[in-house]
This record gives sequence, C-alpha cells and structure tokens, in this order.
Amino acid sequence: MSDFSTLGLNDQLLAGIVKLGFETPTEIQTKAIPLLLQGTRDFVGLAQTGTGKTAAFGLPLLHLIDKTQKHAQALVVCPTRELCMQIVKDLEAFGKAGGGAKVCAVYGGTSITQQIRDLRHGVQIVVATPGRLIDLIERKAIDLTKIGYVVLDEADEMLNMGFKEDIDFILEYTPNRNSMWLFSATMPPEIRNVAKRFMNQPVEVSVGKMNTTNVNIDHQYFVTAQPHRYEALKRLIDFNPDIYGIIFTRTKMDAQEISDRLTREGYNVDSLHGDLSQQQRDRVMNGFRSKALQLVIATDVAARGIDVSGITHVINFELPDDVEVYTHRSGRTGRAGKTGICLSIVTARDVRRIRDIEHIVKTKMNRLEIPSGKDVCRKQFFHFMDKLLATDISHGDYETYLPMLTEKFANVSKEEVLQRVAALEFDRFLKYYENAVDLNIKKTPERPMAGAGDRKPFERRDTKGRSFEGGGGNYQKVFVNLGTKDGFYKASFLQYILDLSDLRKDVLGRVDLKTMNSFVEVDKQHVKKMIKAIDGKTYKGRKIRMNEA
Repeated sequence: MSDFSTLGLNDQLLAGIVKLGFETPTEIQTKAIPLLLQGTRDFVGLAQTGTGKTAAFGLPLLHLIDKTQKHAQALVVCPTRELCMQIVKDLEAFGKAGGGAKVCAVYGGTSITQQIRDLRHGVQIVVATPGRLIDLIERKAIDLTKIGYVVLDEADEMLNMGFKEDIDFILEYTPNRNSMWLFSATMPPEIRNVAKRFMNQPVEVSVGKMNTTNVNIDHQYFVTAQPHRYEALKRLIDFNPDIYGIIFTRTKMDAQEISDRLTREGYNVDSLHGDLSQQQRDRVMNGFRSKALQLVIATDVAARGIDVSGITHVINFELPDDVEVYTHRSGRTGRAGKTGICLSIVTARDVRRIRDIEHIVKTKMNRLEIPSGKDVCRKQFFHFMDKLLATDISHGDYETYLPMLTEKFANVSKEEVLQRVAALEFDRFLKYYENAVDLNIKKTPERPMAGAGDRKPFERRDTKGRSFEGGGGNYQKVFVNLGTKDGFYKASFLQYILDLSDLRKDVLGRVDLKTMNSFVEVDKQHVKKMIKAIDGKTYKGRKIRMNEA
C-alpha cells in the first residue's frame, strides 16, 4: 500500500500530513505529486470533485516555494470565493508543521483595501477568483511577473461560468512561470484550447472515467406535475428524517422562496445565492458545517467550492441544463468512501433527459414513487422510536426524578404513555398527511421525440427546431449603456444582467462588450422582461439605459 513518504515530499510536509491524519494518498495525489515536484512540467489533471485535488497541487506548491522570499511565487485561480477560502484553509493546514507559507485569499464580496494590505505584507501563494484578481492587476496592486507556478483549479467550471477572457488575460500577465497546472473534472474543447495556447507539451493524468459519477451514489428520480414540485420536495425531506444535504435550484429567486417556505414550516434550512453578502454567506456556511442547518438551498454558482463532509443527500429541485452540472451537483455526496443519494424531482417532459444523463455519465437512475402520506408518517414514527431507544441516559441525575415520575404516571398504563409521547411528536405530521394526495405521475411508454435522433443531449433549440448556439433569428439584439469603462469583463457583465433580470444564461446569445456600451442578443421571448428589469436602474450613480437595438 502506497503512502505519502514515497512521493518525494520534504520531511516538514510529511510531518504536517501525519498530524492531519492522512495515511494513504488518493489516486490523483499518487500520480500528480511526483510529476509536479519537478517544478518544470506543465500538467493537466482530470479528476472528479472530491478526489483530493487540493492536496495534489497544494503539497507540491508548498514543497517548491522559497519561504525566505517575500514575493508571490505561486498563483491558484479558482471559480468561486467559497472554493478560494477552502483552498487557503487547506494550504495553511498542510504547511503548519513546517512553519507554513504565507497564503493570501483574493476574492470579491469583501474589502479590496484589506486584500491589498495583505499582499503588501508579503505572501508566497495567492489564491484568487478571476474577477478580483484582474481588478488588482489593473490597480497595479499585485505583481505576477515573479510567479513561477500557476494552477487553474476547476478549470471547466471557470469556463462554464464565462471566465474564458479573464483566464486569458491573467495568463498573459504571468510570462515567467516555470510550469502551469490545470485541474478539471471534464475535458471540453475549451480546456484543450487553453492547454494548446498556454502550455508546453503538458503531461496529462486522468483518474477514473470522465463524465462518470461516483459509484457510491444512488441516483433516484421522482416524476410529478410541475405544480406539485414543492410538495414532492417536502415529502422527500420528511421521508428522510436524517437528511443532511443540499437542494439545488436554477435561480436565486427559487432558492430564496423555497428556503423561506421551508423555514416557515419549521425546517432548519437556509439559502445560498448571489444576492447574499459575504457575511451572510459565512453565517449560512458556518451553520451548515456545524449541522445547525439540516439543508442548504443553493444555486449552482453559489454552491461552487462548498466542501462539507458527511452530506447524505443532494436534491435537484429541477434538473440542470448541462450533464456536467449534474455530475458536479451529485458529487457533493458519496465522498471519502461513504455512500450518498442524489434525488431529482422531474416532470413527465424531463424523463427523456434522464435517459440522456444515463447515457453520458454511464449511471443507472432509478425511478421511485414519491412516498404517500402514510409512508412518511410510518417512516418518521419508526425513526422516532429508534431515536428514543438510542437516547443516552447515562449522563444526568435522572434517578432523582424517577419517584416523581412514577407517582405522576401511577394510574397511566405503559401503552397510554407511549401513545401520548407519539401524539406529542407526530400530531403535526398526522394532521398534515391524513388527506395527502398521490403526487406521482403514472408511468407511460417513453417514445423518442420526432427528429431528435441526431441531436446532442441538452442541445437547446427554438420553436422551429433551430439550435440556439451562435445566435440567429430567434434572438433580438438589445443595447445597454454599460461597458468595460464601468469595470466589466464578459463574465461579470453577464452575471450582473442575469442577476438583475433573474433570467438564465441560456436565454442569451452573442455579447459584444465595448468601452462605453454593449450589445447583447436575447431570446425574443425574454427581451421585454430583461428590458423592464434593467432599464432605468442605476449603476455606480449612473442611470442604465437598455432598449432594442
């Protein structure tokens, strides 16, 4: 059995790893670390979320940097602030035994002044999100010319989120790097292009089959009518009383609305989306990690970088548009050898997409019935009984109260006591579910859609069957008086207009971002909604104008 001592790491790092309780490296760590310790080879590592990628690049970085130098020697770029903070936390933990390295987190949503101050104090490793890093570059607050090692973590996600131009910009500002390490769960053509443009004959290491999901995850789906989605969600939560997980929604509006409704009905939940301040996000994540919250309702972007152990369930309130997003979502559970469950709530129209997911990720998804009201009550009842029998009564002076309890219940039978306890615990469930309707849609034969044989899975088309890719007749061009002079890059601009309008990215076509203004192609069905949401708003004290071009 391999251990970390065989990989070539220095004694200080090995001591730190032992203190953390690490014994056997994962497959990506075993394959990547000896190569990366050379410090001169460009590298592409393909591995799913949760396989130990941070240690795979973090330990070599800590081994290679010169701690006597006070300038930045390594740069790690990742898609979200949550992942940014998690990487910093891991790097600091890895390096503790050897005095560690000075690591600085650079991300949006918090004081840039403090981050500039931290950089000036001298750091060896910078971990950054693209937008804030570019802001610092343009302010000349960070010098990347002495960066020897560049890591792109979750590169596919950064490209999915629209950071392609930002990544290109950043890499142009690191001309003297010794090596570049790219880690990704998938290898789409965009990643190949980055490797071709900026890397020199990279060594490629692939762990496991790409586009496949964790074998420890049980994939289930439940078919109901659109208006019954929320009731189906509640029933699935109630049917899994020990659930500890993440519910994924398409939009921040859905995340907030579901969170508010579940909270009003007594569930320990909170939401995580782009409208929250950093302080609010930290409060939610602290509550989730401590298990004060049983569930977090999150959008895909907001959930990036969440690294919480022990998640039992992932629930897709709606299926994502992209198979790779499904893989990332489900990968939040079933980690570290544990089993997990991924539940998807779908309508009859979505069933064909289930087949597409199965085909791409090579995983069988099991169709199950949404539990009846009686099933839920029965499950809760047995859970309560098990919990009652497992209650630890060894601590506490309960014997002092036994005489009083015995006297109080002298004329009450054991059966009646149990009935009363059950009534106290289950009165709400019994009342709620006594007349519960069947939420299932009965199975119907699945027939292939006419003319769909040559389509790619999840390819979006207009009403005439034309692909949305590349723009065209189904789009209307709109003008908006915002541009690069306002501090926008393509990714931040897209995120800004989508957040204001609460629309999805797939309603947009080409985006032409200019200095003073921009032109955006918008699906004709959504043009009026976008203009209504954005026209007349203010940005940095300036009134926004948006109209059809």
